[in-house]
Amino acid sequence: MCGFVGWLDFARDLRGEQHVLDVMTDTMSDRGPDGRGTWLGPHAALGHRRLAVIDVAGGAQPMTARGPGGVPVVLVYAGEIYNFRELRAQLIGSGHRFTTRSDTEVLLHAYQEWGAGCVERLHGMFAFAVWDAVREEMVLARDRLGIKPLYYAPRSHGVLFASEPKGLLAHPGFAPSLSADALPVLLNPRLALPGETPFGGMREVKPGHVVRIDRRGCHEYPYWRLVSQEHPHDLDMTVRHVRDQLVDIVEQQLVADVPRSAMLSGGLDSSALAALAARSLDRADQGPLTTCSVRFEGEERDFRPTRLRPERDAPYAALAAEHIGTAHTDVVLSAEQLADALPYARRARDLPSLGQFDTSMYQMFAAMREHSTVALSGEAADEVFGGYPWFHDPATVWGDTFPWLGDAPRLADCLAPEVRKAVRPAELEADRYATLRAQVPRLAGEGGLEARMREVLFFSLQGPLAMLLDRKDRMSMAVGLEVRVPFCDHRLLEYMWNVPWSMKTADGREKGVLRMAVADLLPERVLMRPKSAYPAVHDPVQEAAVRGAVSALLRDPSSPLAELLDAERVSELAGRNGRTMTHASTAHLLIPLLETDAWMREHRLRVS
Repeated sequence: MCGFVGWLDFARDLRGEQHVLDVMTDTMSDRGPDGRGTWLGPHAALGHRRLAVIDVAGGAQPMTARGPGGVPVVLVYAGEIYNFRELRAQLIGSGHRFTTRSDTEVLLHAYQEWGAGCVERLHGMFAFAVWDAVREEMVLARDRLGIKPLYYAPRSHGVLFASEPKGLLAHPGFAPSLSADALPVLLNPRLALPGETPFGGMREVKPGHVVRIDRRGCHEYPYWRLVSQEHPHDLDMTVRHVRDQLVDIVEQQLVADVPRSAMLSGGLDSSALAALAARSLDRADQGPLTTCSVRFEGEERDFRPTRLRPERDAPYAALAAEHIGTAHTDVVLSAEQLADALPYARRARDLPSLGQFDTSMYQMFAAMREHSTVALSGEAADEVFGGYPWFHDPATVWGDTFPWLGDAPRLADCLAPEVRKAVRPAELEADRYATLRAQVPRLAGEGGLEARMREVLFFSLQGPLAMLLDRKDRMSMAVGLEVRVPFCDHRLLEYMWNVPWSMKTADGREKGVLRMAVADLLPERVLMRPKSAYPAVHDPVQEAAVRGAVSALLRDPSSPLAELLDAERVSELAGRNGRTMTHASTAHLLIPLLETDAWMREHRLRVS
């Protein structure tokens, strides 16, 4: 898995910058607890921290090969290439020789054989950088869905880059800044467009893109896009094909030289993966599969059903674990444990935390790390198969805005009047909606609900999925756990993208194709369970604490948000002026204010 950093500067000799590179590299220590390496050349410097998963004894990075005349080609890489064995065999057939069993060496040779175009042959989750001294070019690349992060900051004579923003922030030449235009997205990160960050001068490599940096500057281009075309199969063939794909994908993603586990909430997505993984391990005589779920102290007393969370997970997780035959653990968290984890979650983020959703996931991953290094998780099943409640509400689907926003209050409307006038949050939201709508891959002749659902699904594959994948990556890598996401396999997405909406809901339910594909693997109650989102704390004491903290923030003149908020509007949203909104909903909506305040303080940011 790992984390890496780098620095390219054509105007100076970087061989004397070991100290700067060391400081940047060591910001990745949580991502890579098992090894450390650096490489410096006349104009390029690369640092790497390793989490050893495949070929534990080999695969150290930076990894170097020699081009024509002995000129170095140097790779740093994070992630997993699931088809590395097939690529290795192909490369051996072309004359390449290998000294390790690692997918890292396969990636390096793939670059030597096919150049930056090697990305089109990779199946997996990855981000990497290659310094090609032959071409005097740095190549940055990211997997198709953006499972693994990669940030960069173009400079006048080169670039800085890292797996996380903290790697760039550690460079003495990078000064973080924040503009007012970033505020609406900070308060609702699902509005972010691919590639943007709130830090001035810092970008993220877009999913499915390559960035090449040479003496002329940075050049970014896509190597993958969704393509809309007629679906070739009937319902029965579609269900069989999805089952076959899932079996193959899970088999590939279980490949590791370290212990493996899976998240298991008792919902359809995680239960399907756990069942497939358990069968695979049993066939290899490597079972039973270890599974984990998270719940909160007192939730039997405090739980209140909502549209997104109609039921508690715990009874379904226990039922699924017993049926599948996993070694299951409930990670039971207290309010104190969540509070204790907040500084670690904030450090992992480099951006405003998602509060309890980050801290509970951090604690669950920490518990899983005690007995495994690799885990499976169900992110993207809702986006791929159509599972969210808003996909099935006509009023929301046909609303002229992002469907997950609906008519919920917008935190950006709580900005001070002069700030709202400057950033125009409603116009910004509308512009982003129009931008993404124009990018939807259309199918000629498609209209009505089918065409609209293609738009709705495309929207969900952008900011909302990016936020989920970022949370998963940051919280897992902060404890040295590699989490793999089988539903993000691009081959599955490409296939399901063109399955008509009427077929996706052929059984009259959300995620009908997935349900039919795994019907023989799960107990009926789990198979037919309604969608329930990642669990949330319903403790009224916690909710009161959030409202109290927001009230204190409004009274604190030292807060970086002090002159940016409309205190009356925030108080109304918090329920202080007779609003009927439930306290639970209010607390959830207000957390981004507290986290943005903490993030700006930590990085000493003021809006320019």
